[in-house]
Amino acid sequence: MAQLSADADGTVLTIEQAAVRAAEQVTAVAGTQTVPLAAADGRVLAQDVVAPVALPPFANAAVDGYAVRFADLAATGQSRLPLSGRVAAGADAAGVAAAGRAVRVFTGAPMPAGADTVFMQEDVALQGGAVILPAGLKRGANVRLAGEDLPRGGLALTAGRRLQPQDLALLAALGLSEVTVRRRVRVAIFSTGDELSEPGTALPSAGIYDANRSLLRALASRAGAEVVDLGILADEPESLATRLREAAAVCDLILTSGGVSGGEEDHVKAAVERTGELAFWRVAIKPGRPVAMGRVAGTPFIGLPGNPVAVFVTFAFVARTVIALLSGARPARPHGLPVRLGFSYKKRAGRREYVRVSLEPGPDGIATARKHPREGAGALISLAETDGLVELADELTSIAEGTIAPFFAYEMLTG
Repeated sequence: MAQLSADADGTVLTIEQAAVRAAEQVTAVAGTQTVPLAAADGRVLAQDVVAPVALPPFANAAVDGYAVRFADLAATGQSRLPLSGRVAAGADAAGVAAAGRAVRVFTGAPMPAGADTVFMQEDVALQGGAVILPAGLKRGANVRLAGEDLPRGGLALTAGRRLQPQDLALLAALGLSEVTVRRRVRVAIFSTGDELSEPGTALPSAGIYDANRSLLRALASRAGAEVVDLGILADEPESLATRLREAAAVCDLILTSGGVSGGEEDHVKAAVERTGELAFWRVAIKPGRPVAMGRVAGTPFIGLPGNPVAVFVTFAFVARTVIALLSGARPARPHGLPVRLGFSYKKRAGRREYVRVSLEPGPDGIATARKHPREGAGALISLAETDGLVELADELTSIAEGTIAPFFAYEMLTG
């Protein structure tokens, strides 16, 4: 199992401090597997990929037009060259020479022997059996040289990269049909709380349906993890401790929601301390201040708050980083895009706040962010009806309407 050292100290950490502490303590899981490209999207590259061929593998025409030797062109004014030869994409250019003539070529066609420049077809005129070429084109225009994108033996992709569709296209262009990736991180997920019921069952008079596990299953899966759903656990200290130990034996990370505050009925934090130890349990973030991180029998543990909006925010800015580290990926905090606030706001200094907003087009190209009327950490409808989160810096206390602030689209936080 991946290991997490214990250095809990009761400090309320900033988001950056929590990320640094996790990075110092978490070790990537061992194990790799080779998968076909069709199954590699979102997987973490286990080793560097060196190009087995050059890209492009041969010099070719970048446009439909006429290939010539630049040395055959007139020093000034138009040039007139006899038209001789034709090379299409996929055809062999052997035996087709460009010395003293223009050769008809098409996009992707190999360059004829000696040719180093291509005129676009719309820029030339045909006159009898000759091609009239305008002045002013530079040597090498409209030609893709062999290896100009990537030379043979060049570094194509580096280990630790989470593969995206464009990466798979690059690997395919290099002729690779499979790739070696890290094994997926196994994440155990459960919710805690006697008030929780499974969706689809009868709801007690004082009960609510468990939304957090559905949220966390999807978020962890999108983060590249293999999810082990452990269901709902009752608020009973002995049972919690037992289930935590069982999860630690078979998973790389334990992820819970609820039970990590300081209340009398918040038993998860105490259960972790009985079966392992905590590294930290408070982060200066709203919503979501009680975020516990530690280990249970050597396996990393993250305890998120119980309210679903707080679960979403803390997963996006804390738990997702830990999963990336365990996956062997290079975690990168998303970059917020500037938006103009369409509201004023007051907050407490010393904590980062994330406000749910919808965007409207702005007259100067900067979008205007409108705050959702529901601000509670339990208001799931506020996530469903908005576009993303506006980040308000730790030191701010009063933010005026019209202020420029960073915006994080939900797609940036869950992709």
